[in-house]
Amino acid sequence: MTQRIAVITGASRGLGYAVAAELHARGLRVVLTARGAGDAVRAAARIGPDVRAEALDVADPVSVAEAAARIGPVDILVSNAGVLLDGGTDPLTVPLAKVEQTFAVNVLGSWRVAQAFVPAMVANGWGRVVFVSSATGSFTVGLYTGAPGYSLSKTAVNGLTTMLAKQTEGTGVLVNAVNPGLTRTRMMPHASAEPKDVAVGIADAATLSDDGPSGVFLRGSGTPLGW
Repeated sequence: MTQRIAVITGASRGLGYAVAAELHARGLRVVLTARGAGDAVRAAARIGPDVRAEALDVADPVSVAEAAARIGPVDILVSNAGVLLDGGTDPLTVPLAKVEQTFAVNVLGSWRVAQAFVPAMVANGWGRVVFVSSATGSFTVGLYTGAPGYSLSKTAVNGLTTMLAKQTEGTGVLVNAVNPGLTRTRMMPHASAEPKDVAVGIADAATLSDDGPSGVFLRGSGTPLGW
């Protein structure tokens, strides 16, 4: 895996940063991306001088296209960028503008970066795609009504995972989603789990062996979680 290139979205802080650091520690060539170029540069420098920094706003088609052109083909995509804007609301009263913003980042943003990077993986015959999802979007666990837009966006991300896994079946590309659980980030400042510990499970999914699963929703520990 030492020559593999991994791109991580939303990686200037929190869980994305921890995943970038973990993959770098495993010997991968890491491309750390964030909406702001300065944020990406500063975060990459904290990990190591060989970490590449790029500006990439998943909600902006031009930004994604330009970043993908600069970066070129990659082997691993960790789609981590996401927002939680509607915590403490409910499905009957949540402002739908917040839901639209949430879907623009969490769903369309994830889809957009997949379209930008996965076709080259298919052409090269090898790739790993990991969507950072949430149990709040799992029908098995039960959708969370206290953040309805966020919850439903993660349901859509899970659906996207299964579709892309089917589309890439037999190509050498494995596509999975990971539920990191409650992790202490700016999004969830009171959670108990540390990003650096949770990042291990996401990095494991990003470096699966060729006989690994595809189209699976994994817990942070690597065990399957029902859709």
